[in-house]
Amino acid sequence: MKKKIPTTEAIFPMPVLMIATYNEDGSVDVMNAAWGTMLQRNQVLLNLSESHKTVKNIKERNAFTISIADSHHVKEADYFGMVSGNNEKDKFKNSGLTAIKSERVDAPIIEEFPICIECEYLTSQKDTYGYGVIGKVINVLAEENVLTENQIDITKLEAIAFDPYTHGYYKVEERVGNAFHDGLELKK
Repeated sequence: MKKKIPTTEAIFPMPVLMIATYNEDGSVDVMNAAWGTMLQRNQVLLNLSESHKTVKNIKERNAFTISIADSHHVKEADYFGMVSGNNEKDKFKNSGLTAIKSERVDAPIIEEFPICIECEYLTSQKDTYGYGVIGKVINVLAEENVLTENQIDITKLEAIAFDPYTHGYYKVEERVGNAFHDGLELKK
């Protein structure tokens, strides 16, 4: 029997996305965002608070990158979610991570995270339900050690997911089925 639980943040897993931008002085800003997804094949949607420093930077620079956090950098990813760029000028420097400038968009690439999605800012949507940032995917970069035959191999990536029930991070690593195939045996 199912029991009512005291939460409304009930979808699991949630991605642990590192959204990176440049501040007005050229320094790196990164935030942790679990409220993000693909909108279309080449578009991302981030549901963020308009008060974030990162949102201001995205609108000013018309660009951002998204890195997928991995199990080797849980501490840094969590830090980026706990500390606001509005309050801590040296937020990225304090993390000990390194960044290089993207060749395609006006945003940094965090070298330690194995995947980086380079995005061009398209628009934002604001209504009573939230503030959404929409970006166009310009390019996707991946470290060779997380690839198998030029495809990202989730078993090598060690991506982490956020658990809104207990506020934990979990490593995503085991394949349990084949999309658009396993259900064929039920099709009549």
